Order: sequence, then C-alpha cells, then structure tokens
Amino acid sequence: MTISRRLIAEFLGTAFLVAAVIGSGIMGERLAAGNEALALLANTIATGAALVALILAFGPISGAHLNPAVTLSVALEREFSWLESCQYALVQILGGVTGAVAAHLMFGLSPVSLSHHARSGPAQFLSEFIATFGLICVIWGCSRSRPAAVPYAVGAYITAAYWFTSSTSFANPAVTIARSISNTFAGIRPVDAPLFVLAQAIGAISATLLFRWLVPGSSTATPGCANFNNTTAETPQARSAALRTS
Repeated sequence: MTISRRLIAEFLGTAFLVAAVIGSGIMGERLAAGNEALALLANTIATGAALVALILAFGPISGAHLNPAVTLSVALEREFSWLESCQYALVQILGGVTGAVAAHLMFGLSPVSLSHHARSGPAQFLSEFIATFGLICVIWGCSRSRPAAVPYAVGAYITAAYWFTSSTSFANPAVTIARSISNTFAGIRPVDAPLFVLAQAIGAISATLLFRWLVPGSSTATPGCANFNNTTAETPQARSAALRTS
C-alpha cells in the first residue's frame, strides 16, 4: 500500500472511531433520562463494537493504528520510520477532529463546542497511564501468540477499561484532542487534555519497553493485518500493527 492510501485509511478510521465515541455518547445521554450509568454503558458498547469493525476494515490497508500512542509504540520497535509515524499521527488527529464535527452535525449541534467536562488530577493521570499501558500490552501480547484475535482483544479491552478506570479510558491522544472540542457526554476540557496525552505517551512507551524485555528479539512479529490475514509481510509497513483506541 502506498503511503497516501495508508494515510487516508488512518484518517477515515480515526474519524469513524471518534464519531462512534461522541455520537453514541450524545445518543446515550439523550435516551438515558439522566441515568449516567446507562449512558456510559451505551457509549461503551458502541465504542468497543466500532473498534473491532474498524480494525478489521482498515487493518489490511494501514495497520489500523487509529491512535498516535500505538504509532509511537510501533516506531519505537523500528517498524515505522519517524517520518511515517509523524504523518500517521497528523492524519489521526485530523481524522479525530473531523469525526467530532461529523458527530455534532448528525445530532444538530454546533460543529465545534469546547468541552466544559472536567477531567483532572492524579487519579485521572494514573487512569490514563494504566489504560494506555494495558492497551499496548494487549496489542503486543496478542500479536505474538494470536494475531487473528487482535481486533477482538482490543475492542474487548477498551470496553472493559471504560469501566475500571476513572477516566473512562481515552487511551488515545487523537481521540483526546477531538473530545476536547465536544461539549457533550464524552468531552474533556481543553485544559485537561495535555495531561491525558502525556500519561498516554508514558504508558505506551513503558508497555513497549516491557514487551521488548519480556519477549526479546521478537520485534519483527509485530501485530498486523498481514499476520492475521495469513499473508507475508515483506516490509515494516506491511508488518505494522493492527491496533487502536478510544
């Protein structure tokens, strides 16, 4: 796949992911009649299901990172050049913003509305670190033993992490930035977003280094659609991760 095709796939995949996160949050809040647990449950199920579908759809094209933290992890394992990684991260962020705007328009809201939803403090930072650390562990762990299960494992993990972390497991810098321009159920104040992104980056780096030690010399077995489609990966791009997050 050419770089232009891969970038378009990452843009579209991230846009659909964010549209699912924000759109389901709006729908859930409107239908739950003030029951926040029910709204979160609806938001969770929609996000996890969308993740599985999007990784399966776009994985064979770009690896379906849909997440700068995942792309960072792949770059640290030298499966991507840093130039390609920066290009991936840029289109992921642009795709996320586009998905947020699309979700707003679908529900008759203003295209952009800065969020007032406060998510700050040490507990939130720790939650995002753990959420992202766990996501990368799931990705690297499954890719080495059951690569075909990666899309389902990622979807299942994010579905669970919505509930066991106080931050509801953003675990994705592009999604975090996109949600900062959405004053809806899924939003986060722009002032809180940098703390989340920092925690996510540290979590991704820590998990990558851990698996480099746990499974030494296996960086070429990176999770990717080339693996779970039973095709041969001849390039780092073809071996790239079929990965996510929320």
